[in-house]
Amino acid sequence: MEPLLVGIVVGLLCLREVVSGYDLVGLNATEFSHFEAHGPSLVIANVTTRAAVRGEEGWRCVRASGLSVQSGQYHTSGTRDVTANDMVGLTLIQSAAAKGAVCLDGTLPGYHLQWGFGSGANSWLINLEGGGWCNNVRTCVYRKKTRRGSSTYMEKEISFTGILSSNPKYNPDFFNWNKVKLRYCDGASFNGDTQDKDAQLEFRGQRIWSAAMEDLMSKGMSSAEQALLSGCSAGGLASILHCDEFRDLFPIKTKVKCLSDGGLFLDALDVSGGRSLRNLYRGVVDLQGVKQNLPRTCTDRLGPRLDPTLCFFPQNSIASIRTPLFLLNAAYDSWQIQVSLAPPSADPQGYWHECTLNYTKCNSSQIQFLQDFRSQMLNVIKYFSKSNRNGLFINSCFAHCQSERQDTWFSDDSPRIGGQPIAIAVGNWYFDRAVVKAIDCPYPCDKTCHNLIFK
Repeated sequence: MEPLLVGIVVGLLCLREVVSGYDLVGLNATEFSHFEAHGPSLVIANVTTRAAVRGEEGWRCVRASGLSVQSGQYHTSGTRDVTANDMVGLTLIQSAAAKGAVCLDGTLPGYHLQWGFGSGANSWLINLEGGGWCNNVRTCVYRKKTRRGSSTYMEKEISFTGILSSNPKYNPDFFNWNKVKLRYCDGASFNGDTQDKDAQLEFRGQRIWSAAMEDLMSKGMSSAEQALLSGCSAGGLASILHCDEFRDLFPIKTKVKCLSDGGLFLDALDVSGGRSLRNLYRGVVDLQGVKQNLPRTCTDRLGPRLDPTLCFFPQNSIASIRTPLFLLNAAYDSWQIQVSLAPPSADPQGYWHECTLNYTKCNSSQIQFLQDFRSQMLNVIKYFSKSNRNGLFINSCFAHCQSERQDTWFSDDSPRIGGQPIAIAVGNWYFDRAVVKAIDCPYPCDKTCHNLIFK
């Protein structure tokens, strides 16, 4: 193929990757009522910042520093090779409809499957897509008209990067595994099971989870020698809530573990003294019939008098999870800062507005508030961390979701704790090469962070 034509093809792949492959926060202000006054999050990249260039190693897809995203911006660097194999097609689960396992709008759920090879042919990595939640009829009705609520609007192909990459240079431990990205189209972290006939809404996240697992087991996952359930953001929460269910799919001899990235959402007080995230979660749990699917170890312990919403928070269930679990989280989680700690509803005068968008604009009292949030996070994981089966990577960054982005998962300048990048830490933990309990020093000591800046 002529060099120019190759460049054009790779350039198109670059464009496609930007549009479909990166969903850093996964929440759009117009999708959810609690973001209406907040402005958009990082969702779709500015295509002018990505290009195909030809160098000594051939054509490459280059992501520029200071990549603009809608009205946000994040600073990153590095490049990664793009080949046609990185684009993975969407498979709709044809058997799901008969099980009532459908998206919000009643369409079939789906996943992207890239087959493993070589030594990874009998190993499976299941990645649960993130993308926030909908907590009332109005926001769910809007959501069902997007890829977060309907397979009609899902990309037919997406790029696998980070922990899903098939390139050993960028994903040394899991590159040749069977890798699956389960698309998120229910709005309750794959946990709801009810419907609203008047609004024509199907809340069937739990059924989608079950139908997807059954379909994948029939395609060879039942013979897995190793399996890892992962997810980012709402998908990271889902990987915690479904972790033991995932373990129970396999024989005892199968090595099974779970990874939650950016899913350690805390039941924290916001800047006004309220509980913004608890209120949001209560709407999700009540509307979507989540209570019946919450971990019994948590709901039984709380009893009937306490709010079952508390069991949607990982802090109330992680200590009782039987399956080895790795928590990857930024101590200054940018999503939680914007939506849980200092949303517009808790900050009507806008005192926190600049700080939530750009950490360098935070004053000393705001930084202290965020340091207290970090302390809460470390306190929440104190008991969890006592088990050597579990793993931790809590870095002092203003970030959210670090396993699916190549620049933060494994690159020349990716975030590190004690010189160890995230990919190596997760691999060491999964393969029992080392006990991994990496907890960063407080901000601003870490100079390896890829901090998110919005504008």
